[in-house]
Amino acid sequence: MNVQIKKAYAESSEAIAIMAVKMWTSHTVEELAEGFAKAVNDPDSAVFIMTDDNKAVGFAQCGLRHDYVEGTQSSPVGYLEGIFVEEPYRKQGCAKQLLARCEEWARGKGCSEFGSDCELDNELSRQFHLGAGFREANRIICFTKNL
Repeated sequence: MNVQIKKAYAESSEAIAIMAVKMWTSHTVEELAEGFAKAVNDPDSAVFIMTDDNKAVGFAQCGLRHDYVEGTQSSPVGYLEGIFVEEPYRKQGCAKQLLARCEEWARGKGCSEFGSDCELDNELSRQFHLGAGFREANRIICFTKNL
């Protein structure tokens, strides 16, 4: 295994989107690629791509949140917007390495806190977060209705 992590650029957007659609299934690869192409050029956002012999095997997207982040005391807060590692690379520390790059980026942006979230029923993500040193700040259920 020859795994490397680097900051992503626009030309990596489609490769990242192909992985991201496995996680965010309500979107298309095209929608996600467009979003990643914007994110890599946004100074308040960073996307890191993990490759093994130049093949994309994981990514992490983080950003700065200036609004209130549940359980935090400061602003801005670094925020993990998404993280994904292909199945053969899981449980080998790859996601933690990607997270570490996001945390390093956030510290460089002046952040002293870092946040994230997951769906209430995503136990795999919850366990990852707890294992990576996050503490659970709150549980919520959101509601909507048409007007």
